[in-house]
Amino acid sequence: MKYGLNMLLWTSDVNESHFGLLEQIKGWGYDGVELPIFEADEKKFSQVGKKLSELGLECTAVTVCTPDENPISPDAKIREAGLERLKRMLDMCAASGATHICGPIHSALGEFTGAGRTADEWNYGKETLAKAADYAQTLNVTLVCEYLNRFECYFLNCAEDCAQFTREVNHPNLKMMYDSFHANIEEKSITGAVKACADQMVHVHISENDRSTPGEGGVNWDETFSALKEVNYDGWLMIEAFGLALPDLAAATRIWRKMFPSEEHLATKGLEFMKTRWEG
Repeated sequence: MKYGLNMLLWTSDVNESHFGLLEQIKGWGYDGVELPIFEADEKKFSQVGKKLSELGLECTAVTVCTPDENPISPDAKIREAGLERLKRMLDMCAASGATHICGPIHSALGEFTGAGRTADEWNYGKETLAKAADYAQTLNVTLVCEYLNRFECYFLNCAEDCAQFTREVNHPNLKMMYDSFHANIEEKSITGAVKACADQMVHVHISENDRSTPGEGGVNWDETFSALKEVNYDGWLMIEAFGLALPDLAAATRIWRKMFPSEEHLATKGLEFMKTRWEG
C-alpha cells in the first residue's frame, strides 16, 4: 500500500516555492503526492519531478476538463480540443514522473444539460478516451476516470457506471478510481460499490464527507477499508482534502468555513488514520 497526499490542500500550482513543503511531506512519512496539472508548463513540471525524485517521493496527478475542451461534446471540434488537452496533461505527467492522472477526465466539470447522459455522449466519451489512452500508453501513464457526485457532473455518478465505461473502452491505460467523498453521497452500499468496480479500480481518494481530516467526519470508514481489503486493493490511498487557502478552489469545492485546525494537522492526522486503519 502507498500513502499519498493531494497538493490541492495547499496549491493548484506546485512549483519550486513548494520544495520545502515537499520535504515536510516526506518527513511526515508519505510515499508520494498528487500534483494538480491544469496547464502545460514542461519546465516547471520537470523541476518538480526532479525534486520529488531527490526526496524519494512518487507522484500521481489530477486534472479536469473544461466546457471548451469537453470529451463528450456534440461538437467534434470541442471533443478534439478535449483530446488535445488530455494529451498536453499527459505530457506534463511524463515531465514530472507521474504514473497516473486521475479526475473527471470523461466530461466537463460543472457543466450540465438539465438531463442525464445520452447514448451519443457515452459513445463520444469512449471514442475520445480510447484515443487519449493510446497516447498515454506511449508515455507509460494510466488515465484514471473519477466519477463525481450529481452536484458536480452528470456523466458518471457511481462506481458501477464508471467501471462499465472503462470496461467498454477496454484499454490497459484507462482505468477508474474510487473516491470516498463522492461515494458517501451517491452509493447505496459502500461494499457493493467497491466490489462493482474492483476489476477496474487502480486508485483511491481518501476524502472525508466534509472534505476535511479523514477520520474526523461522517464517512463509514470501517466499511470502506473492509471492502477495499476484501477485494485485495493494493494501490494508492491518496488523501484529497480542501480548505480555504485557495479562494477560487474553495469556491469551486463549496468550502465556506474552516473545517480543520491546520493543514499540518490534516496531513499528519490523516496519514496516521490511514495507516492505523489499514495496517492495524
